[in-house]
Amino acid sequence: MDCFGDEGGCLIYTHDQTAGLLEIPEISVNDYTLRHTKRLGDKAALIDGPSGNTLSYADLHIQVGQAATGLAARGFKKGDVLAIYCPNVPEYAVVFNAVAQLGGINTTINPLYTARELLNQLNDAGARFLVTTPLFLDKALEAVIGSSVEEIFVLGEATGATPFSDLLSVGNSPPEVTINPRDDLVVLPYSSGTTGLPKGVMLTHHNLVANLCQFHGFESQPRLEENDIVLAVLPFFHIYGMVVVMKLALAYGATVVTMPRFDMADFLALIQRYRITTLPMVPPMVLGLAKSPLVDQYDLSSLRTLFCGAAPLGAELSIEAGNRVGCPVVQGYGMTEASPVTHLSPKNAKYAKPGSIGKVIPMTQVRIVDVDSGADQGPNAEGELWIRGPQIMRGYLNQAKATADSIDEAGWYRTGDIGYADEEGFFYIVDRVKELIKYKGLQVSPAELEALLLTHPDIMDVAVIPIPDEEAGELPKAYVVTRTGDLDNEPLAAQIMTFMAALVSPHKRIRVIEFCSEIPKSASGKILRRVLVEQTRRGT
Repeated sequence: MDCFGDEGGCLIYTHDQTAGLLEIPEISVNDYTLRHTKRLGDKAALIDGPSGNTLSYADLHIQVGQAATGLAARGFKKGDVLAIYCPNVPEYAVVFNAVAQLGGINTTINPLYTARELLNQLNDAGARFLVTTPLFLDKALEAVIGSSVEEIFVLGEATGATPFSDLLSVGNSPPEVTINPRDDLVVLPYSSGTTGLPKGVMLTHHNLVANLCQFHGFESQPRLEENDIVLAVLPFFHIYGMVVVMKLALAYGATVVTMPRFDMADFLALIQRYRITTLPMVPPMVLGLAKSPLVDQYDLSSLRTLFCGAAPLGAELSIEAGNRVGCPVVQGYGMTEASPVTHLSPKNAKYAKPGSIGKVIPMTQVRIVDVDSGADQGPNAEGELWIRGPQIMRGYLNQAKATADSIDEAGWYRTGDIGYADEEGFFYIVDRVKELIKYKGLQVSPAELEALLLTHPDIMDVAVIPIPDEEAGELPKAYVVTRTGDLDNEPLAAQIMTFMAALVSPHKRIRVIEFCSEIPKSASGKILRRVLVEQTRRGT
């Protein structure tokens, strides 16, 4: 790890060995990730874990072309947006890559979203088409009323939508489309901000190709090989599952086994059944490997790589889980705005450090900036991580101010995370400037929940904070000031929780309510969440 001062006198952390050696091709994400499909032929590209239904690399190549042809026949063109509202299934890769081949933009949506949340994203993204499964069709049909969506396609048979198979029956002659990798968007995932609704993160073909190259080129030992079998339990709608699992595995000829929803017993059974070698996870899954009595009932000896990201993982839990399954857990770090990876731990765990997010990946620069003084920090001094590299987003969709607040004129993205680097260049995350709640690796915006809570007729003021939870990482807790000044009202607390459960997806539900007489605020009226966090920690 090198540290050096740039022309502005900043102290910058970079990758030590391959900086300047890694080349990122100026090609579309499909040209990069699907380049082996013809050569690999009948090799399994994606397997539906529960059913065993398999999509070979040859099938993937053909169906992407067919789906692109069918979409083009319906008028879908470069720059148009298609929403994917599905759990993890093999067809997800077909849809995503067909849209990309036409120069279109995928907006990926959490299938657990309520109709209200789905409608918000559809309208903000300007989606023309939507793809879903029969299980989620009713919510999709409710949401598209009054939206920009012209047609819904369903993976399978269901009343009220066009079978996705209709797109595959048109032919296989998609139009030639010129892609400008640095300018053309390929995906528009949504990231929760600390204010208001989630924002669309504009990621280009070059952003994704760059991050795939950076991930694979982190060290001389390949991160993924053709004989690897990867369990895709992390949702494809999330940037982690989308890029680090789906796109990376296909780019390097591995096999992806999809899992539509997490269940510990099913998770372990799929590892055993398919002889999984590579397992990307979030901390609650690592906790399960460390603590669940079910682990001893399954053969997990095929595992070679356990990778954890999306939220901080403590050193003790990492070691405990690794010892339990006989395969070390290594960490990485990133965010939607960085496509997503910025830091990785060495694949060989003897060179990694438990509790660390690893080192900076190639062609990425990191500064550690003191929050109060703005001064750059050296080793073992804490500050906010600022990051610059080819994987950083183009900006937030239709959010010029939010973009300017996040990325400065020199291209530095302010992560909102507080951390430090040791003398060897290993990074550690210790806190967050931003106030997002991380529930099982998923982002929850306190501001969004507060806005909904304030629509309840009995609530006068409210603040939402994270509270620690061993299984979920963090849970949303609401401090509530009622119109009648209640400080102890269990029926009302239960009613408020029911009220919120009808408005938000499960990971956003309020889990704890505490009534109070007032919400602490600054002179400018900003909620002092840290006061409440400390109050909760002390139990006062």
